[in-house]
Amino acid sequence: MTQPKPPVAPKHPKRIEQLGRVRIDDYAWLKDDNWQAVLRDPQVVRADVREHLVAENAYTEAMLAPTTALQAAMFEEMKGRIKEDDSSVPSPDGPWDYYARYAIGAQHPVHARRPRGAVDGEVVLLDEDAESKGKAYYRVGGAEHSPDHGLYAWAVDEQGSEVYRILIKDLATGEVLPEPVESSTGSFTWSPCSQYLFWIWRDDNGRPAKVYRRPARGGAADDVLVYDEPDEGFFISVGTTGSDAYIIIGSGDHETSETQIIPAGDPTAAPVNFHPRENGLRYDVEHWDGQFFVHTNADEAIDFKVMTTPLDDTGRAHWRDWAPHKPGRYVVGIGAFQAYFVQLVRENALNSIVITAKGGEEHAIAFDEEAFALNLAGGYEFDTTTLRFVYESPTTPRQWFDYDMATRARTLRKTQEIPSGHDPALYVTRRLFAKAADGAEVPITVLMRADNPLDGSAPMLLYGYGSYGIPMEPSFSIRNLSLVDRGWIWATAHVRGGSEKGYGWFLDGRGPKKPNTFTDFIASAEHLTANGYGKAGRIVAYGGSAGGMLMGAIANLRPDLWAGIIGAVPFVDVLNTMSDISLPLTPPEWPEWGNPLEDVAAYDLIAGYSPYDNITAQPYPAVLATGGLSDPRVTYWEPAKWVAKLREMTTGEAPIMLKINMEAGHGGASGRFDFLKEIALDYAFAVWAVEQGWGLSGMLVGNDAGGHA
Repeated sequence: MTQPKPPVAPKHPKRIEQLGRVRIDDYAWLKDDNWQAVLRDPQVVRADVREHLVAENAYTEAMLAPTTALQAAMFEEMKGRIKEDDSSVPSPDGPWDYYARYAIGAQHPVHARRPRGAVDGEVVLLDEDAESKGKAYYRVGGAEHSPDHGLYAWAVDEQGSEVYRILIKDLATGEVLPEPVESSTGSFTWSPCSQYLFWIWRDDNGRPAKVYRRPARGGAADDVLVYDEPDEGFFISVGTTGSDAYIIIGSGDHETSETQIIPAGDPTAAPVNFHPRENGLRYDVEHWDGQFFVHTNADEAIDFKVMTTPLDDTGRAHWRDWAPHKPGRYVVGIGAFQAYFVQLVRENALNSIVITAKGGEEHAIAFDEEAFALNLAGGYEFDTTTLRFVYESPTTPRQWFDYDMATRARTLRKTQEIPSGHDPALYVTRRLFAKAADGAEVPITVLMRADNPLDGSAPMLLYGYGSYGIPMEPSFSIRNLSLVDRGWIWATAHVRGGSEKGYGWFLDGRGPKKPNTFTDFIASAEHLTANGYGKAGRIVAYGGSAGGMLMGAIANLRPDLWAGIIGAVPFVDVLNTMSDISLPLTPPEWPEWGNPLEDVAAYDLIAGYSPYDNITAQPYPAVLATGGLSDPRVTYWEPAKWVAKLREMTTGEAPIMLKINMEAGHGGASGRFDFLKEIALDYAFAVWAVEQGWGLSGMLVGNDAGGHA
């Protein structure tokens, strides 16, 4: 059968000289110079760029047309595992229970409240599904009631660009106040007195730059600048301590942070610096038992520790150890209740919750499965003994528990319902360890059917991320079962660059040590195949965003291992992006990757692994790259350029495909069902790539991936 012909992107060589190095970029034209406007209105993208992206989408649709029925079947399976009229466990706050619920068929939830402990008397705060009607994209970021329960604020993005508008509803009248906050990051907090909204402004380059304070019922003319971040590479956050005694403004990049505090009793006061930023010092603060608690890496505490300091002497000289540093025991975060202090701790890729009572008595919450995810669920109330946490594993659907910190009793409040049925006994989760070239033990989480043979015959999807210290938790997924139930093995490689084995695991996969992320992933694939979990040429690699960089790197390093590679919103044009200071994430990301504008060593390091810059003439496996036209994090031209160059350079026959969502950003489609359709496309591609036999370096070899081209 005649195969569809892929688009051929024209080459317009652009010569770039930097730090005495020269590179030629043939596909730089795919970047619209007016990209800032495109983020806010995707319709204004340059005509030739739009024409090319539309052609790419048409080619991908034609190539994957044989999978249409499979996509539809997988979508229905995934949808069938969702309780369509699901609702959250109500979270109490004073006289009300707050919750979210879905209507059958709805893409978006309803936010509501009812009198505490009651089952009737619902008050709708926000109907996202109604608000989203007629809009191609609609996503709510933050949504929060005022502490006095009189107002409700929510942040909405209608382009996918992560530029949010914040609206406020008067809950007594049901009316939305006339003047919303514009150009926000979507992050905001109420002052504990309910009189003010503190919000973060996003500048024209898409960066969080300033914190403003607005009277709760005020407008733009009433906005007061509270904090102006001087470093364009720093992110900003705003919130309150658990005690509601202080408003907290946090700022920082990937290696340095700083905190400003405002007494909640005087919300119009100027912020006070907690401790001046020091390069390499990270800290955040909580208020408990008459003092500040500092979660920090001070004194070379790589895996962080907890310190205390007096309320009126917050400089580092006054910090004293409270929970000392223990290497390999990563203190992920802290929280406070009236009578209890809480730490989330991670050791060897598993979480536990450590609770300390006033007086010093300590105990922990943990589980016994081989691999699981355990996280705090948050709540509104400070003066309570109830802690809510969520437990799940690849085989165990999510469970919400209320835990009494005084009696240590657990109350199961909800188990994730799978309407189409789910029997955990049919599946097994395993924790394996692959040995990297330098001897590091890389954790791998495996999910498979209990009756799957370990003889290399099962196709495998290997997932990875490995950046920013973000762990890939061994959680339950309604989506992954659509592959596993077809005899696939789903494996997650917890490579360096994440924090699964502590903060040091992250540090060993960033900057000059970034290549460890790529070689860890390859070592994981080799360990799995050596132990019967798959076979070279019948593995599909999958990663998104910075995990897409991992996909691009392993495609260049070991194309022979993969039948296919899925790069979801892949960060693959690393050298060019890190050299463009106008882009939203470039200055903030220099601590992660290095600054190739000023540092020759960083330039050479990035040039040595940047996926786009290291594509060579060799047979590549089948590739599906996806992106969003209004994505501010990984701009659409990165996957577009990557695909164009891969297609030009590959010496194999495997197809290289691009799918750009012309109406969405980094997170893909905003509706819960539309998003599943995108995942179904990814998974159908994986099945197709293996069945077509696109393994063994991109040569079509038939279904026996162990044969010869």
